[in-house]
Amino acid sequence: MKRAFKYRFYPTLEQAAELARTFGCVRLVYNMALHARTEAWTLRREGVGYNATSALLTGWKKTEELAFLNEVSCVPLQQALRHLQVAFTNFWAKRAGYPSFKSKKRSRRSAEYTTSAFRFRDGELTLAKMSQPLNIVWSRPLPAGASPSTVTVSQDAAGRWFVSLLCNDTITPVPAPGTVGIDAGLTHLLTLSTGEKVTNPRHERADRQRLARAQRDLARKEKGSANRAKARLKAARVHARIADRRRDHLHKLTTRLVRENQTLVIEDLTVSNMVKNRSLARAISDAGWRQFRTMLEYKADWHGRNLITVDRWFPSSKLCSTCGALADRMPLNVRSWTCRCGSVHDRDVNAARNILAAGLAVTACGDGVRPQRESSRTGRSSAKQETRG
Repeated sequence: MKRAFKYRFYPTLEQAAELARTFGCVRLVYNMALHARTEAWTLRREGVGYNATSALLTGWKKTEELAFLNEVSCVPLQQALRHLQVAFTNFWAKRAGYPSFKSKKRSRRSAEYTTSAFRFRDGELTLAKMSQPLNIVWSRPLPAGASPSTVTVSQDAAGRWFVSLLCNDTITPVPAPGTVGIDAGLTHLLTLSTGEKVTNPRHERADRQRLARAQRDLARKEKGSANRAKARLKAARVHARIADRRRDHLHKLTTRLVRENQTLVIEDLTVSNMVKNRSLARAISDAGWRQFRTMLEYKADWHGRNLITVDRWFPSSKLCSTCGALADRMPLNVRSWTCRCGSVHDRDVNAARNILAAGLAVTACGDGVRPQRESSRTGRSSAKQETRG
């Protein structure tokens, strides 16, 4: 399989200037190609593909106004056209919206190099148009004998430089005996069906005062001034610190869950709708539920695990995991409750157990996890009935 290995590096002044020129040219070529394709379809109903935009790029380089495009490597410019083609393909397949123009201030600064535009030899990476290799901090080794097929160089808002190497890697799945249901929350980041509760580290709250101070300083600076640029960089570094700590915690957590369990069951949460709650939006965003699910999905695929998603409307919190009775109401302030059968439930642990039972019902008999009308009237979920039968 293909895996990307990301490292931080520290360019020289000449390398930083060359990369900054490349980023600007990549953005310009992407925007000009997007404008050309949009104009051709709007005015003439003419479809313009990658080959046509590549020919346009050749013509642009020959003009006096755009002759500076010849000063950077041609490979990142061609890759920008390929990325635009992928964006249009996703748009036609209704997987994404119409491609938008890249902004100098807000868009990600990156450039992609293929094998013809870089040299990787003896652990040193040298990009096209550069005479010296990049000073990379090898925080972890590449797979044995790996040779990168694609190199992506990027710079984040905090001014840090990163290089991502796409290599072939082989992961040998190791059998794991466990099965676990996972309930996401705010008081506890995760609650497992085993009864374990993972503390929510609340990274944004820990740095909230520092972030507020940096943003206040930024708001007071005059737009376009050098002091505003310095203040923006300070605020971006606080944001980067929060994001790095959150990502590191989620990586360690998802890796442990995937290594210990063969079957994992989660809820299909619509985070984009949940953050519309003004009272909980900041806490939900800080928890990183969407990022957690993304990591869990690709790591489960790597290790050959079964990841089951339970319908978002499944009443995991209101359903008794002992007798299957369905409670009428379950406000968020109720953290523990007693069922009619006498069972006392911790709200989150009970929800995680119900999520696991629903997921196992799907694998056992293909049963749906959304309660049907008949099961709603009887107060028992279809997953619970299948288990009792």
